[in-house]
Amino acid sequence: MTNGRRPPAINGSSGRLPISIKEDNGSDSAPGTRTAPFLVLGPAHLNERKVNREMISRVKQLLIFSLATLCAPAFGANPARPGTINYIEGSALLAGEPVSQKSVGSVALDPGQVLSTQQGKAEVLLTPGIYLRLDDDSSVKMISPDLTFTQLALEKGRAAVEVDEIHPQNDVQIVDGGVSTQLLKTGLYEFNANNDTALVFSGKAAAHEPGNRWAVIKGDHELALNEGPREKPQHFDKSADEDELYNWSSLRSEYLSEANTQLSGYYAYAGYAPGWYWDPWFFGYTFIGPYPFYSPFGWGFYPFGYWGDIGYGYYGRGRYYGRGFTGGFHDNGGFHGGGGGGHR
Repeated sequence: MTNGRRPPAINGSSGRLPISIKEDNGSDSAPGTRTAPFLVLGPAHLNERKVNREMISRVKQLLIFSLATLCAPAFGANPARPGTINYIEGSALLAGEPVSQKSVGSVALDPGQVLSTQQGKAEVLLTPGIYLRLDDDSSVKMISPDLTFTQLALEKGRAAVEVDEIHPQNDVQIVDGGVSTQLLKTGLYEFNANNDTALVFSGKAAAHEPGNRWAVIKGDHELALNEGPREKPQHFDKSADEDELYNWSSLRSEYLSEANTQLSGYYAYAGYAPGWYWDPWFFGYTFIGPYPFYSPFGWGFYPFGYWGDIGYGYYGRGRYYGRGFTGGFHDNGGFHGGGGGGHR
């Protein structure tokens, strides 16, 4: 895997499973002629095309489930939870011990433990659909890894938080400069311990002030957390703050979208619920939700049961979604912005 990020190619392709073309002995062609019956558009071949397509889908299903079972790190015994490390780039330490990309998915921050980076970056899963990304020369401490109360303290450097899914029962807080900020809506947030500032690129947050008061921070606004209750959120230029950490977070979001595209159709059966799912090619967890959505960077995520390569529709939030949600596909499997239903 290149830099441990992009899903590896299979047989020189862009990551899709290889599909062999079988011999059609029932045709009028010469013996031994190799044809592609599911590519023939004549009416007589439509049923055969449908059967072959469904057979290929089932084979792909079996393959991906087998790979997930073989490649996931302690997949059944150690499922993802708040604090699970999902990606490491460069050098990082967990509780003072080196941690590498090989440990992804199998190690997590326990209460009181610190994850720190030097010349590198790290991605940590919080509640399903929320990612914390640690910048170079930064450190974060886990305070509470509970699903209903997830709290981390940024001790040094910077961290970005991408929120793709959040519920009223989730209480996700980042402590910076002794001030706790609760994330309230889907969006993109950034915290800087070097100057104790909270930035809301999109979404909505609330910083806890003295006297049990909360300062609401809306999109395109920042708050100096160490200035006391008299300080009000100020507007900032988002384009000016789209720096290396922002761009790296956008790239990670794109890769997670690609992994979601690979997996979403294979978990369409009863018994599966929205949450983190391991991608053996991506070698990391991605989020699959009950309905389609776009990340704060514009990368699209499919819900359960969408077969992107075949074109089946899916249901979500009480309505049917057809192929309109596939607008803006990239060659690498992800899709960005663009047409179709499902944009929150």
